[in-house]
Amino acid sequence: MIRIKKLILSIFAFLFLITSNTYADKVRIATEGAYPPWNSKSADGKLIGFEVELANVLCGYMGHECTIVEQDWDGMIPALRMRKYDAIMAGMSITDERKKVITFSQGYADEVASLAVMKGSSLESLKTVEAVNLSKGAKKTLKTLTTALAGKTVGVQVGTIHQNFLESGDVGKVNVRTYKTQDEVNLDLAAGRIDVALAAAVAFTDYAEKSGKPVVLVGPTFSGGAFGNGVGVGLRQEAQFGSSTAMGKRDGQLLKDFNKAINKARKDGKISELAIKWFGFDASM
Repeated sequence: MIRIKKLILSIFAFLFLITSNTYADKVRIATEGAYPPWNSKSADGKLIGFEVELANVLCGYMGHECTIVEQDWDGMIPALRMRKYDAIMAGMSITDERKKVITFSQGYADEVASLAVMKGSSLESLKTVEAVNLSKGAKKTLKTLTTALAGKTVGVQVGTIHQNFLESGDVGKVNVRTYKTQDEVNLDLAAGRIDVALAAAVAFTDYAEKSGKPVVLVGPTFSGGAFGNGVGVGLRQEAQFGSSTAMGKRDGQLLKDFNKAINKARKDGKISELAIKWFGFDASM
């Protein structure tokens, strides 16, 4: 009987070690696959983009076996909290609003936002400063935009910092039309179904380059405030606040691993290299 008990305990201990090691080493990272050049899909359906390549670099530094999975944007944070995957790398800006429900690694790239119109639009001649940081105030520019956008229909991807900004009242009451993906925003802008769109500047320049459509960036680039402080890896809050559970401890270790890997990738020039490849300029932080 004693031998049987010892055998059973040994089997359980062995299975626990296998499960623990597998759980600790394998990391599932979610991306949207529909926000080029941050993340998108090739013609054959393969996930590609700046963040897909960066995720593989970071996982190499961390020594983790990673799987990159596709997730619709509007379910990105809920699915993370439900533990369907371990991290988010999807052009997600670090904002105070999002930090109420998840936490972030340090930022790895900037994502300045911009308004875009089609060539020939009455907004093409809009005159403002080149860039505004909402954290430092921009009353004059916001007043100019309030006048310019009055009566216009502005397209944005749903659940984004861009939607939040337009609905904040900072540029008055704007007719906001939301879309499930950025691709849908781009298509309706090109088709004239909306007057103007708001998104990451590189999302528009990438679309213009690939489609040949005469998309023009207008107004200032936006950062700070509702637009956050760069893009980082999204993780569960247990990673920051700690937890006595095995899963909570793993989340905390994963945050440390990502931050260490981002530091190394930055020092080695890997983030700059990938940013220039996919954006055409160094957007690294």
